[in-house]
Amino acid sequence: MIAVELRKLARRPRTWVAIGLLNLLPTVVAILVAVTKIGPRPGEGPAFLSAVLSQGSLFSVAALAIVLPLFLPVAVAVISGDSIAGEAQSGMLRYLLTRPVGRTRLLVAKLVAVFVFVIVAVVIVAGVGYVVGSLLLGNEPVTATTSISSVSGTTLTAGQIAVRTVLSIGYVALSMIGVAAMALFLSTLTDSPLSASLGALAFLIGSSLLLTLDAAHALQPYLPTRYWLSFVDLFRDPIQWYNVERGVGIQLVYVVVLLGAAWANFMTKDITS
Repeated sequence: MIAVELRKLARRPRTWVAIGLLNLLPTVVAILVAVTKIGPRPGEGPAFLSAVLSQGSLFSVAALAIVLPLFLPVAVAVISGDSIAGEAQSGMLRYLLTRPVGRTRLLVAKLVAVFVFVIVAVVIVAGVGYVVGSLLLGNEPVTATTSISSVSGTTLTAGQIAVRTVLSIGYVALSMIGVAAMALFLSTLTDSPLSASLGALAFLIGSSLLLTLDAAHALQPYLPTRYWLSFVDLFRDPIQWYNVERGVGIQLVYVVVLLGAAWANFMTKDITS
């Protein structure tokens, strides 16, 4: 069942269209920065974008920072929201469940396919960012004369940069799995993929708005988008783990609760379409 869902994911044009669009904006930004040689000042604009003029390989994490606030969650919500609701809308869900396939097995297969999409999308964005940044902005070896500074201003070695980049990719992927869990849960509540996707996005937009309100200060540490950009702390020296650990903990809680709710609802849901 999992193999079937993975093949369906790979064969659907929208999967690759979504991934292609995710890479479009970072590529355009890289071209503009390369042509104009103008980047934002340190502390302004997307994270790491001010550093890519001197080291293009850092554009991999800059690309993640560019798509993370909006475009990546939209892509994940669309794919995840369609997982169950799309089958119901097309009339295939009842057919699938009349075959010897349990509801739990079907839900797990859908979940694995969604998780694979999240991981592939994040890795491709980072990989394309690395290639585009290296080609357009240069990729000089990290030496004593061409060092890369951490967010804290100290020098990072090539090995440290590679490890921290991998950790950043994992952190962003986990954050997007939280989005996928929300959209998947909503997908079990409705027969409309659009409603499930928009519901997940509305929840995330509400979370982002609450982060700007002083009156919501007590709620802010528990909002799903609160720690999305905390992967920047992985590039401090030494690494500041507090926000990263909080972000991982919050996402795990949301994933467990929302997937548990999705399973409980799907197990008891009357399948009419």
